Amino acid sequence: MIPVSVLVTTLNEEQNLDRCLGGLKGFNEIIVIDSCSQDRTVEIAKQHGAHIQLFQWNHHYPKKRQWCLDNLKLKNDFIFFVDGDEEVTPELIKEISVLDFSCAGYFVKGRYFWKGRMLNHGLRNNKLALFHRRKVEFPVVDDLDISGMGEMEGHYQPVLKAGYKYERLGQLQNPLNHFSYEDYQNWQKRHERYAIWEAAMISRKNYPADPVAWREKLKRRFRQMPLRSWAAFIHSYIVKAGFLDGRAGWSFAKSRFAYYRDVNRALNANKYGGRNGVENKRRFVTGK
Repeated sequence: MIPVSVLVTTLNEEQNLDRCLGGLKGFNEIIVIDSCSQDRTVEIAKQHGAHIQLFQWNHHYPKKRQWCLDNLKLKNDFIFFVDGDEEVTPELIKEISVLDFSCAGYFVKGRYFWKGRMLNHGLRNNKLALFHRRKVEFPVVDDLDISGMGEMEGHYQPVLKAGYKYERLGQLQNPLNHFSYEDYQNWQKRHERYAIWEAAMISRKNYPADPVAWREKLKRRFRQMPLRSWAAFIHSYIVKAGFLDGRAGWSFAKSRFAYYRDVNRALNANKYGGRNGVENKRRFVTGK
């Protein structure tokens, strides 16, 4: 058994959870951390024999992932955060099974399932999801008054703790499948909220630094681009060869354009609305 504790964060994930937990064979500990779901999420977790931990956010830090690191009694020092709408591929499990765990953490690439097909090109997110729980932490940021993220840490990477700043970080090559688009209306509403949050974070210059220096430089430059929506489209569709995925690749690249268009709208709202303008003027994102 792989000496890694898999932490699956859920909220109303009955549509995805069976696939997610079914792909986690081989790890010696699987815990589902559920935010009081109103569907069959907990029932499905029990059917798979996962340990279940209920979580209710108190609207303060730590948020959900760091709360897990601070409060759960785990078998292993290395943990692997997996969302309920993700699927760990057999190839990724095999790659993890032969790791020597000499790095403090490992980045894992996400491969999107979009409009009925798995995308083999275009944008892939890359997150520090597998790491040593005593060496890595999620930073506290000034976002509690920003709508959009709620109980979950936002779109930034966890960081190396003080005393471990010179530890190495590795990169895994095999993907984690991401099924975020199957419910379009939910996906759209969620990304409208994310755009409001991201715009506020940019406006406040509040993003924590990425743990990898070259990644941080690229992210800073991207956030400063006035035409970031076009840059996101070109990056996904042309630079990352999203066109090879046909109509689905085109649609996905357009979604990246639309998301950063919404970020720009929210930023414009913030210019005229003060500190809380982004949060209070959702109409700039929705166009209504």
